[in-house]
Amino acid sequence: MNKFQILQNKILNLDDLLNEIYKWRENNEKIVFTNGCFDLIHVGHIEYLAKASDLGNKLIIGLNTDDSVKRLKGENRPILDQKARAETLAALFFVDAVIFFDEDTPYQLIKAIKPDILVKGDDYKTDDIVGADIVKSYGGVVETIPLVQGYSTSKIIDKIVKIYK
Repeated sequence: MNKFQILQNKILNLDDLLNEIYKWRENNEKIVFTNGCFDLIHVGHIEYLAKASDLGNKLIIGLNTDDSVKRLKGENRPILDQKARAETLAALFFVDAVIFFDEDTPYQLIKAIKPDILVKGDDYKTDDIVGADIVKSYGGVVETIPLVQGYSTSKIIDKIVKIYK
């Protein structure tokens, strides 16, 4: 199997992901889940995801679809389409699976996946993290990771706009 096919095999639908999770659980792998838009991947994203992956054995990323990003971030977003964003994330060696969700939150996805560890940036309070109630209900853990200061997709977009005005 070539490297591009390996990358493509990390982008899963729910049925295929649940099959993978079943295998991982049989091997006592700890499953970490995080989610986001991940538009214009930057060093803040990379550090956050690497640290999230260190919390367990398998990292799953719930990725907002283009329609979901538009509803959350506005008509001009995302900059990169969902295919490009998914392939970029899947190319990271510490990412094990990427799955799209079209809702405004990944609540139903978290309910289906039942991760051992749910992770978000420390700009969230643990109790305000979508799905925290689900994960805590079966003894899972909810963690926050410090964000890398000075990096955000919005700041990158603003800088580009200033350059080309």
